[in-house]
Amino acid sequence: MKLAFIIDPIERLDPGHDTSVALMEAAQAQGHEVWITEAPLLSVVGGKALALMRRVDLIPVQLVDNHWVAEPLWYNVDNVVQRSLDEMDAVFMRTDPPVTVPYLYATYILDYIDSAKTKVINAPKGLRAANEKMYALQFTEAIPETIVSQSKAVIRDTVEQWGAAVLKPLGGKAGEGILFLQAGDRNLNSMVEISTRQGQEPVMVQTFLPAAKEGDKRIILLDGDPIGAVNRIPTGSEFRGNMAVGGRVAPAEITERERQICQQLAPTLKRDGLYFVGIDVIGGYLTEVNVTSPTGIREIDRLNDVRLGHQVMDWLKKVDSRK
Repeated sequence: MKLAFIIDPIERLDPGHDTSVALMEAAQAQGHEVWITEAPLLSVVGGKALALMRRVDLIPVQLVDNHWVAEPLWYNVDNVVQRSLDEMDAVFMRTDPPVTVPYLYATYILDYIDSAKTKVINAPKGLRAANEKMYALQFTEAIPETIVSQSKAVIRDTVEQWGAAVLKPLGGKAGEGILFLQAGDRNLNSMVEISTRQGQEPVMVQTFLPAAKEGDKRIILLDGDPIGAVNRIPTGSEFRGNMAVGGRVAPAEITERERQICQQLAPTLKRDGLYFVGIDVIGGYLTEVNVTSPTGIREIDRLNDVRLGHQVMDWLKKVDSRK
């Protein structure tokens, strides 16, 4: 197969952490052609989606003393060529958030890929529909108490009622801008004003889950089915478990409650073309649905001696054989 990956500049990726690299390595190991491009390099010409892209050859990371080790020069790229994305068997949209206006425009370009020829993972309509915070709200039986508001009065009253809460910017990523709010805090009004840009932008506020100290579990779903999990545990005085802010990772099993949550999500994810998804679960509650460039594969592979990227490629081959 020919596979294209829309990624951030490859020189910025961390081969020992980035799921995009793990997927590309798995594709290469199974004999597929791997091509890379970036969102600003997409075009529509003659009603077809095109991209300036390069064929890439990767030197896979190696597991040494339970850590992924990469060569200093871990990739080689060919010269840039412009190709129709319809020539690809699959296109992986893996640009990191935040979801900006240029990002949305890129998804509109991806709409011009012929879905009968090429599978887009994740589907552009799904990427537009699934704000990674708001999307979870429809699964009311799975989420903790949650509000979305830009009103300081509404947020303050809610925090006073709950006692403690977590505020999340709707466009945030990797734990950025997440705040712990507590009733009676003299800084509460100021924190809300800053986060909502003086009441101009809504934010999500969820009741604080004490189980957060035990970890924020990332579960990877492939076509609605959970295939692996990793627990991200806060360290030091940090209340966030995100790996980007220093969270410690540990092996994790998928509980029966978490499987039930996945079953609740699966029909909606499939409807929206969200094939490769990472959900976050704290204490048995769904807190986020990550669809833009969910990560965690490298950590799950390392801790559990599995290769989830190969599972993704095996699934893709089955899907491609049905065309």
